[in-house]
Amino acid sequence: MATSEPSVPAAVVLSRHALDAALFDLDGVVTRTAQVHAEAWKHLFDAYFPFQPFTAEDYQRYVDGRPRLDGIRCFLESRGVTLPEGSAEEGPEAETVQGLGKRKNGYFLEALRQQGVEVFAGAVGLLERLRAAGFRTAVVSASRNCEAVLRAAGLEHLFDARVDGVEAGRLGLPGKPAPDTFLEAARRLGVSPERAVVVEDAQAGVQAGRRGRFGFVIGVRRAGPEGALVRAGADVEVAHLATVKVEEGEP
Repeated sequence: MATSEPSVPAAVVLSRHALDAALFDLDGVVTRTAQVHAEAWKHLFDAYFPFQPFTAEDYQRYVDGRPRLDGIRCFLESRGVTLPEGSAEEGPEAETVQGLGKRKNGYFLEALRQQGVEVFAGAVGLLERLRAAGFRTAVVSASRNCEAVLRAAGLEHLFDARVDGVEAGRLGLPGKPAPDTFLEAARRLGVSPERAVVVEDAQAGVQAGRRGRFGFVIGVRRAGPEGALVRAGADVEVAHLATVKVEEGEP
């Protein structure tokens, strides 16, 4: 496999001889909704901290890939602010972690209604090649809107299992960078972690893949400095999933 840099290969080969399943993050990996999330977070926090704008670095460091409420706690802590947790019954006007979470989700859903759901063709093509080669596939997302996004994009048929923010909450699973949601997806697919590949665009996500001792972790660099996902725990980093090759064959 030819590479331009030792730690950041231009292409990756996934083989059925070594792997049985592929676990994909959703936002920023399969669907172009990460930017919609980022804009919703900026809308939320710029109104809350008008003199300290929310930046792309803030998004990647504190909220990207994390469950919504964890992201709020993480970012507020970075600004030295603590809010009461509040309750799930509170509305978006509440000045609590729960209230801010609902406010952010409202901004996201409104943008989704206006913009629709776009997909990354390279990711969809990779999913189709993996399934044709006999890989089992799952989507693992912190989003509680995962099912709605999949349905809107017409992608439900590409996944054998879904572990999202709703399922994580129901099961009491900690979010990324903890590996629990990925481990639950592997369990549902009936595969061992060392026989599964994790595909992620967030630092928290690749950290989860590494902590779960998965067989291979691919970082998808949609933004941020080159090599950051490798430093966070990915085995390789690619700019486009169309470069990932799939080999058939008996495991």
